[in-house]
Amino acid sequence: MKVVLQRSKQASVTVDDEVIGAIGHGYVLLVGLTHEDTEQDADYAAKKIAGLRLFEDGDGKMNRSIDETGGQILSISQFTLYGDSRKGRRPSFIEAARPEHAEPLYDHFNEQLRALGLRVETGRFGAMMDVSLVNDGPVTLIIESK
Repeated sequence: MKVVLQRSKQASVTVDDEVIGAIGHGYVLLVGLTHEDTEQDADYAAKKIAGLRLFEDGDGKMNRSIDETGGQILSISQFTLYGDSRKGRRPSFIEAARPEHAEPLYDHFNEQLRALGLRVETGRFGAMMDVSLVNDGPVTLIIESK
């Protein structure tokens, strides 16, 4: 499992000209799953993300977690994170999980974040989505479960 986390001031996702998810400050998560990922990978990533201290405290140091700041999460499935572009000009997506494996695991990941007390908005699995965000910092991390 691979998650690109971007700290944001605000973000939204639109499908067919309709905003289906929006947050204030928090994290935008681009979530990629491979065929080897399990619920344990999703659990690990959710706990790691919830516990990260990426928001400033009173001294300007990254010392506060998302729940301490009342932040929210916008989670977007992103199979292209497992694209392999080492050969040729067209990426191979053979390492990306098939939808029948990825979608339930993506849903489990989001439920784990919610179980940790976080507000989570999502995109629509498998849909063409327009994601808009104001990157805060910018702060961008990659979280991998393996």
